[in-house]
Amino acid sequence: MGDRVRPVGPRAAAAAACVVLGLGLIGGAATGSWLTGDSAGAAGARDSFTAAADLWHSVPVDQIFPTTVEGEGAGPGGADRAWTRIAVAPDSGCAKAFDPLLRKVLAPAGCLRLLRATYTDETRSHVITVGLLFTKADSAAMGVLNSRFKDEGLDRRRDLLPRPYAAKGTVAAGFGDDQRASWTLSVLTDAPVVVYAVSGFADGRSVTEPQPAEDAMETGATTPPAQAGLGHDAQGLADRIERGLRKNVGSATEKPS
Repeated sequence: MGDRVRPVGPRAAAAAACVVLGLGLIGGAATGSWLTGDSAGAAGARDSFTAAADLWHSVPVDQIFPTTVEGEGAGPGGADRAWTRIAVAPDSGCAKAFDPLLRKVLAPAGCLRLLRATYTDETRSHVITVGLLFTKADSAAMGVLNSRFKDEGLDRRRDLLPRPYAAKGTVAAGFGDDQRASWTLSVLTDAPVVVYAVSGFADGRSVTEPQPAEDAMETGATTPPAQAGLGHDAQGLADRIERGLRKNVGSATEKPS
């Protein structure tokens, strides 16, 4: 694949009109599933999409980014993992959160709000930034963006990386662009959200060839990110933050019995 990225078609649209800016960060995470089944039909899907768009300012921070995230079976060989939150970034725009080319690819979806937190593993030797980009796109535009990432393999390119949140006074203080070792990025289609995570070593060592989490998790992979389990850290934490988001959407759309 060449270095140039084709522009996305102009299908991004404004998200639900009820979404407004607020000061509160989000909250509450746990594992869970999205509202499943199609019995609710299109109306139910729209309700879920709208509810997801509103979560960034309607849910407490500890629910979206829990202080501790358990990763049962999330490590190499099915080992258990656990991650502790060490910092939450102020909710912000997207200007400095992505490498320039990734920012260009995501731009058609718009940036309503970006939420980020940085975690460390139990040994405090790894650091992982996980992010939730709430876009301004409608469901059709998110579907187009999702297809593009899959069809063109954009989630595997080293020139399309999310950036870490290096929190001063923590073990992640030196977690910069050169320290990125593994990453994952997922464009959701049932919510106007892009979920990502990027991991690295807490000692600040540079990594010349970051590896997508999917590759770093392959059996027999021998790269430094793979051997350290940094692919598992990025994927495992991103998965669980995404599950928490989905659980919050399910709660927001439940009808009283």
